[in-house]
Amino acid sequence: MMRRRTTWLTGCTALVLALGATACGGGEPVAAGGGDQALGGQTVTVAGVWSGSEQKNFQKVLDAFSEKTGAKTQFVSTGDNVSTVVGSKIEGGNAPDVVMVPQVGVLQQFAKNGWLTPLSPTARKAVDGNYAHVWKNYGSVDGTLYGLYFKAAHKSTVWYSPEALTQAGVEPPTTYADLLKAGHTVSDSGLAAFSVAGQDGWTLTDWFENVYLSQAGPAKYDALAAHKLPWTDASVVRALGTLAALFKDEQLVAGGRKGALNTDFPGSVEKVFGPEPAAGMVYEGDFVAGVAKDQFGRTIGQDANFFPFPAVDGGKAPVVSGGDAAVVLKDGKNTKAGMALLEYLATPEAAAVWAKAGGFLSPNKALDLASYGDDVTRATARSLVGAGDSVRFDMSDQAPAAFGGTKGAGEWKLLQDFLRDPSDPKGTAAALETAAAKAYKG
Repeated sequence: MMRRRTTWLTGCTALVLALGATACGGGEPVAAGGGDQALGGQTVTVAGVWSGSEQKNFQKVLDAFSEKTGAKTQFVSTGDNVSTVVGSKIEGGNAPDVVMVPQVGVLQQFAKNGWLTPLSPTARKAVDGNYAHVWKNYGSVDGTLYGLYFKAAHKSTVWYSPEALTQAGVEPPTTYADLLKAGHTVSDSGLAAFSVAGQDGWTLTDWFENVYLSQAGPAKYDALAAHKLPWTDASVVRALGTLAALFKDEQLVAGGRKGALNTDFPGSVEKVFGPEPAAGMVYEGDFVAGVAKDQFGRTIGQDANFFPFPAVDGGKAPVVSGGDAAVVLKDGKNTKAGMALLEYLATPEAAAVWAKAGGFLSPNKALDLASYGDDVTRATARSLVGAGDSVRFDMSDQAPAAFGGTKGAGEWKLLQDFLRDPSDPKGTAAALETAAAKAYKG
């Protein structure tokens, strides 16, 4: 990692780390720290949903921060119920310093609970200079910027085994109808078409959102995300019906619906890219690449590739995104060092650490695309950053956590129930509206 000299200014946050940022609102631009060990003896605790290869790769970023500043770091994996876990830690007097928040709705909940510290001037300047406005908007509550989006996701990607599609004699499709047609051809060649991670409810929300954005259009997508449109709307029933055509087709889904409900996200990737493939394709975000590469030794672009989620019923191909925002908790034991970590995460230097490891996209426009390890990831990153403010953020991540971000409840559970029995789209829409109305009111 390139070393850079650190400039210190009296009264600043513990360390000025934003590349090219003006320290404390004035003076000359400063560079990232160069290993001064300024935070030696201090520990920054970080909580986040990541596990497996994602946690391993984020630890590399934390290690780079430690090397630069001398601060120790401790990462605690919360599992999917980040809001519940963090709330319990705050109540117990053991709040982490930094939380990597995976849902906009959870960030808003934390801010309204009075748990968050606004970003420092250094971090705000980095966001203003190097991020599309959409990322600042999603990190803000009532005009105050609390969240720094360090890791983004391109959630409109269908990953496939080139060998499987070649053997079946099919090309990557550009329409949803052709996707199902290609799936049947793959199935006829001996593999199931799709590996579906139904054990993780969040993957099913992503399926719905891509279908809905393309089929219903961005205006209705925004309205539904804000619950200004009820889930009983005909457009929702139609999208669920479109998904039902896939879910109920035992020929298309590896292991059928029962098998899908017993498959988690890493397992869904394994069924396509593991040593004993059971399916030719798996839909999920760009982070599939990290699992395929790290756990199964696949070379991205050669024996693992993707095509954009295809357009549905004549609509435009969807571009759904998501991301993890770093926030500093007021009740943490070391908030100043926590803010120093956020200032580091705002630099392209920090993003480059994970970009090199794979399974990562950064919304930071200052990150050199050469930092990514393969052409496929570079193309995905270019697409995401180039889309600017036109992308749509993951709908479930914008919802209150009780509806869009809690395991075994709300949208996650209801879509799992729908996968188990997709025969009644209208009834599922009504159940979704009941759960949404309660969560948004609360």
